[in-house]
Amino acid sequence: MTKVYPGLGEDANGGLTPLGKVVMDAWVFSLLPEDEDCAGWDVARMQQLYDQVHRAWEPFGHLPSRLPEALRERHGRIYDAATTRAKAAGWSPEHEYDE
Repeated sequence: MTKVYPGLGEDANGGLTPLGKVVMDAWVFSLLPEDEDCAGWDVARMQQLYDQVHRAWEPFGHLPSRLPEALRERHGRIYDAATTRAKAAGWSPEHEYDE
């Protein structure tokens, strides 16, 4: 059976997972429309998206602080919304790296 991504809306921690962050970063860089949450995507397709996102981050050293203003604002909006969703679902940033 092929593993598939459940989609950002069904992902754990309000989407604040490694794959959820790939989806959100794809939104930041307009690699995907913000209504595409990748539900049902298989591992190969998610790997392709990861590769695209990784290349998009390279000119900025993978640091949001180095993004141009418009991208930095989009990143903040997307990640602020994800953090709000995650906290409402019981996520705590203090436990992010406990596992």
